[in-house]
Amino acid sequence: MTGEPPRSQQPAPNQQPTLSQLNMVVRDMDATLAFYRRLGFVIEAEPGASHVELPLPNGLVVEFDDVESVAMWHSGWPGNTGGGIVLGVALPARAAVDAIYAEVTAAGHAGRQPPFDAFWGSRYAVVEDPDGQQVGLMSPIDDSRKTWPPVPPPRAS
Repeated sequence: MTGEPPRSQQPAPNQQPTLSQLNMVVRDMDATLAFYRRLGFVIEAEPGASHVELPLPNGLVVEFDDVESVAMWHSGWPGNTGGGIVLGVALPARAAVDAIYAEVTAAGHAGRQPPFDAFWGSRYAVVEDPDGQQVGLMSPIDDSRKTWPPVPPPRAS
C-alpha cells in the first residue's frame, strides 16, 4: 500500500486542479461588500448577511464570511483575518486603474501602491479592503509598454 488514492480518484496525467473558490473572512460584511462593489462587482446580498457568494464569469466563486460564521465550517480557525495574498482584479482599461484607485482611496480605503506603468506592460495599483486584504488593480497587458529592467514603483504617501 503506497498511501496514494485509488487510480480512479487520481487526476489524469497533466491535469491540474481547478481553483474554484476563494473564501475571505471579513470583520464588517457591509463595509467589505461596499468596497468590492466600488471596484465594479455586482454583489447581491441582504444588509447584515453573514455569508455572501459572488460567482464570477470565469467560474471562480468568491465567498465572504463574517468572523462569527467561520466556526460553522472551519473548526481550526485561528480567530483573526489577514492573510498573505494579493487578490488580483482585472480591469478593462489603463484609465480604469487610476479612476478606481482614486475612487477607493477617496472613500477612505488605504492605497498601498499608487497606479504606475508596470514593467510587464500593465497599469497597476494596490488598495486595501476593509479587512486589510491587499487588492491589485490591473489593466490588460500592452506589449508595447513592457520595459526591462524594472524600475522601482512609486510609493504611497
